[in-house]
Parts: sequence; C-alpha cells; structure tokens
Amino acid sequence: MKIAIIGAGTMGTGIAQVALMAGNEVYVYDSRSEALAQSHSKISADFLKLKEKGKIDIDQSVMLLDKLHYIEKLEECATVDLVIEAVIENLELKKELFTQLESIVSADCILASNTSSLSITSIAGTVKYPERVIGIHFFNPAPIMKLVEIIPAIQTKPDITNKVAEIIKSFGKVTVLAKDTPGFIVNRIARPYYSESIRILEEGIADIQTIDWALTELGGFKMGPFTLMDFIGNDVNYSVTESVWTACYYEPRYKPSFTQKRLVEAGYLGKKTGRGYYNYQENEAPKEVKKDTVIGNEIVSRVVSMLINEAADALYYGIASKEDIDLAMTIGVNYPKGLLSWGAEWGAESCINNMKALYNKYQEERYRCSMGLQNINSIGS
Repeated sequence: MKIAIIGAGTMGTGIAQVALMAGNEVYVYDSRSEALAQSHSKISADFLKLKEKGKIDIDQSVMLLDKLHYIEKLEECATVDLVIEAVIENLELKKELFTQLESIVSADCILASNTSSLSITSIAGTVKYPERVIGIHFFNPAPIMKLVEIIPAIQTKPDITNKVAEIIKSFGKVTVLAKDTPGFIVNRIARPYYSESIRILEEGIADIQTIDWALTELGGFKMGPFTLMDFIGNDVNYSVTESVWTACYYEPRYKPSFTQKRLVEAGYLGKKTGRGYYNYQENEAPKEVKKDTVIGNEIVSRVVSMLINEAADALYYGIASKEDIDLAMTIGVNYPKGLLSWGAEWGAESCINNMKALYNKYQEERYRCSMGLQNINSIGS
C-alpha cells in the first residue's frame, strides 16, 4: 500500500516506521523541514540499531529506506491509499487538514486520525465523504507498543472499519474496537490511576514514593503513577485528563488536579525537563520509602477499585467489549491484569462495597458506583 503520515513528530515518525517495516510505501508530510530531517534521522538511526541486533540486514535496510519519502506539499499525497494524521491535538486544525486532504486524495483513500481523545465523528462531519473517515490510535512509542485502538465515527462504513483493522493487523499490531467517546478505551479507563493517586497524595495519606511503591510492589503495575506521569510528560497527561473531563461534560470522575496543573505551569514536566514529581538531577538522592504494607494495600485497593469501576462503566455504556477492554488495558498500558477479570477475581460484591465505602466517606459523585459494576454479570461473580 501507499500510506501517508501527516506530521513528522515523535508519533508520526513512529507510525511511519511501523508502516514501513510492514513493507508499505510511506510518505511523511510536515510543514516544517526541520521536523522532516529529524524524522529521517530517527528512522535511519533505529534501522542501524536493528542491523546491529541482527533483526534486519543491510539489503533490507536499503530497500525499506527506498520506500520512505519525505514530502513538503500535501498534493504529493494524491495517489496514497491511506492517510494517517498525527498532528497536535487541536480539533479545528484537524478538521481543516481533513478538508484539505479530501480535495487531494482519491475517492477510495481512507482518511484516519491518530487522535488520543478527540471526536472522530466531529472530524468526519467536516468532509463531503465522511464514511471513509476513521480513528486509528497508536500508542507511544508506536514501533514498540502493540495495541492500536480502531475508532469508527458514526458515519464510518462497516467495511472501512474491517479493512482498517486488517491493515493494522498486517503491521503486526493488536487491534481493539472502541466507540467514539472521549478517551476511547485506554485514556478513559486509565484516568483514575493518575487522578486517584494524586488525590491520595493531596490528602496526605502517603507521599509520592510510597504510592509508587505500593502500586508496583503490592499492586503489580509495571510503573508507579507518578513515575509514569513524569515519563509521559505532565503537560501531556494533564492535557488528556482535561480533554476527557471537558468532553464528558465535566464528569467528576475525570476532574483534573491543581497539583499537576501547577507542575505544568512551573515547567516541571517530568523526565524531559529534568524535574516533575521527581527530581531527575544527578545530585538528587532518592528518598527512602517507608514500606508500610497496611497503608500500601489500602492504596492499591482504592486505586484498583476506581479502575475496575471505570472499566465496568465503559462496558455498561458499550464503549468496547469485555474482551477488548481487558486486552486494551493489559497490552496498551501493561496493567498486570485485565480490570474486568481483576474485578471478577475480587468479586463484584467486594468491588461494590469498596466504591460505596469511598462514596460514604467523601460524599462526592466522583466515587459513585457504576451501574455496570452493580450489574454482577458485567464482570462475573
């Protein structure tokens, strides 16, 4: 296939590499020539690493790079079969871009957005032929992360959805199907991992190091929430939280935190700036963790209960199937277990009681028990 990637940033470059490795002819567009040069250097460097590891040989590297084209005019996308947009998360910018693309590409070309939380239906609504518009959400870094969310708009033809899923599977990826709702599967369901951990910090129940220790050592998560937010970037993480919150009509469960907002305002974005929740300066000694298992288990119970509640809510509202929800959370964000399976393991009654205890304590809608959780068949008995 001929595939165009619009946007030569980190995500666009990663998607281009994935499409290229699958044997496709790839065209990368960006209005910034320096971004194109950086993208080319990144892919070339990655191919060099693959050669050193013996995963590809010199001939394969040359052949693949011959199929990679950097373009500075959108008109050069005229003959492609699939366009994947990977520009900044700005709805109006994306709408304008799709309108431009539709006037350039053929009638059979599929137009896709890699947005992590914006409305695919809204983007599709700006073009003349919305039935060919779809969401294809890769996770960063795209060459490594296996999961891809496929998000049809209301207008998308079913055969387009099926075709796109097959294309992405040919890239060696695992696909899940998500309803076009804010945050789709992963970015919606994962919100409590960050926000509830921050809430526990703000209440003074435990410090950053203790919360991270509890959720990794006792909860089995690969990375603690504060370490993960610093790795993602507090600006990115806060932006997604705010986007999901506002798009869901200010749903209390997704309310952003002033703690994280202040870090963003201070420029403490995480590892990329040398400081976030943690200080990454070389002379900063790590703080000793007080490994109190009683407090640690309380933290795990609270955060995981909120996550299970969120997963059950997504299932209740038909955002994805039970199988795809658990698959998305284990492959997409490396959770130790699928949340619905985890809920079934704990037992629905235990999960419900945990949520009711939180609601009774705080009297906030943030802690209301989902109807999906109250339906015992949603997660198993």
